Amino acid sequence: MVVNLNHIIDQVVKDKGVDRAILVEALESAVLSAANKKYRNTRDLEAHYNDELGEVELFEFVTVVDEVVDSYKEIDLDEAREIDPEVEVGDSLGMKMDASNFSRIAAQTAKQVIIQKVREAEREGIFNEFKDRVGELVNGIVRRYERGDLIVDLGRAEALLPQREQVPRENYRQGDRVRAYITEVKMAPKGPQIILSRVHAGLVAALFSSEVPEIAEGIVELKGVAREPGSRAKIAVCSHDQDVDPVGACVGMRGSRVQNVVSELRGEKIDIIPWTPDIARFACAALAPAEVTRVYVDNDEQALEIIVPDDQLSLAIGKKGQNVRLAAKLTSWKIDIKSESRAAEAELEELSEDEDDETADESTEESADQTVDAGEVETTADEDK
Repeated sequence: MVVNLNHIIDQVVKDKGVDRAILVEALESAVLSAANKKYRNTRDLEAHYNDELGEVELFEFVTVVDEVVDSYKEIDLDEAREIDPEVEVGDSLGMKMDASNFSRIAAQTAKQVIIQKVREAEREGIFNEFKDRVGELVNGIVRRYERGDLIVDLGRAEALLPQREQVPRENYRQGDRVRAYITEVKMAPKGPQIILSRVHAGLVAALFSSEVPEIAEGIVELKGVAREPGSRAKIAVCSHDQDVDPVGACVGMRGSRVQNVVSELRGEKIDIIPWTPDIARFACAALAPAEVTRVYVDNDEQALEIIVPDDQLSLAIGKKGQNVRLAAKLTSWKIDIKSESRAAEAELEELSEDEDDETADESTEESADQTVDAGEVETTADEDK
């Protein structure tokens, strides 16, 4: 009894997500490979899948001749006309063979070819599915650790969360759920490799996009993200609708939206800052909660000198310089912070230097006048003589 392969093919297509045409081609290739192995490549064979019968049909092609030289590839005219009365010398005659009579070794060869083809098609399918998902969030289950790297099960594929892309104070155990950001998808010799990250700034942006409908709809735009993973992050947002407060939209009712993001980042603090094209105002907002007295802007060097009250200096700089460092990343400008007393001292020093320069200039001018006067005296004395 010949097994109808249509049901099996449909099941494999459903389970593995492999294209049906690729699977049919794999079956044809497998049967042809097994047949060539059985007949030691001495015959001209072709395999074709019969979709109606649900089986792979094997055909042997021979050339019709008057006198047979190669019995494997040629057939006598009289014998050929018993199969097809209209055949002529020089024609190619195809005869269906019984593909069920392969040996155990030949069947094993067919099985290996099918498995290889299915595996290749499955890898290609996974790569095509994830290659356009770079920059997206994915949910997975932790499977194991390999030399510090985390192997995450995404369902159809396994992804890699390298040690360098993990937040140092985050620990995972087998079976834990993890949410990460896809940074890269590449085809490796062993199959597609999906690289994840928990430290990428895009993770914060993607989390806010999933939590804040206004961002997903384009009403609120996320202009920038600066982050020190596991510690603190700053995001800049603006609204394209004057009736929508961008900061309020990201915070949510009673802080529910931002709290969901903080929970996902395991307690990482987040500052939400209103973006403005005025770099001075934007920098002042980025340094919050510190208060700013005045700002000096150098457009050529893209540098800012920011003056803050003496009691706000440590707050503006932040712990180990974190606040000013994140503000500089967010604005993409160099930021130099000074206290009011230090700025006043610097101004006095500049004024003192200017006064010294003026005094030196005046002394130089007086010396020049005295030299001229002495010259005039000598000239007058000569004339008197």
